[in-house]
Amino acid sequence: MRHFPVVLSAPSGGGKTTIARRLLEARPDVGYSISATTRRPRPGEADGVDYHFLSPEEFARRREEGAFAECAEVHGQWYGTLRSEVERVSQARQHLLLDIDVQGARQFRAAIPATRLVFIVPPSAAVLRSRLSARQSESDAQLRSRLRAAIDEIAAVSEYDYVVINDELDDAVRRVSAIIDAERSRFAGALSVDPQVGAVLTELQQSILLPE
Repeated sequence: MRHFPVVLSAPSGGGKTTIARRLLEARPDVGYSISATTRRPRPGEADGVDYHFLSPEEFARRREEGAFAECAEVHGQWYGTLRSEVERVSQARQHLLLDIDVQGARQFRAAIPATRLVFIVPPSAAVLRSRLSARQSESDAQLRSRLRAAIDEIAAVSEYDYVVINDELDDAVRRVSAIIDAERSRFAGALSVDPQVGAVLTELQQSILLPE
């Protein structure tokens, strides 16, 4: 069976990270790419588990070295997917699950066209604001900035293959899991029709591991 990347994107507070964690608990065929970031850890977060927390200098050095498959500046901090994370999951023969923003999703899809993009949308603006406020990790100005950014992020939903409304967590997790199953079946059918498709996909997946 061929494995393919799955990107989850959402506005801050949309629930994509929680959905990703639930998928990892339920599906052994899914492997999570731990993103790198320059932001400080929130309470309860651990380095190498939730994120690879890097200093701005270390992040810039690795970016110059071509260590990232994708990276972008979001809300004044840098986030990126390390090529080593892509390779780790690929070697485990799992579907690569990425929890990244719209900019990163565009970059990753451009590098690996087989990537499936799923956008997670909160059920309402009020719910999104409530979730962000509950974090107690942002100032009022930062909260307003994230809500303004959510407008642009949700406006990019037409670029995604699927949209899931996160109104009830269990349902949202089931929907994303069903998307992976549907895409797995579709990929299996396409590859059985034309083996060359599989060869091209493998080449693309390997190419993203190499610095440009």
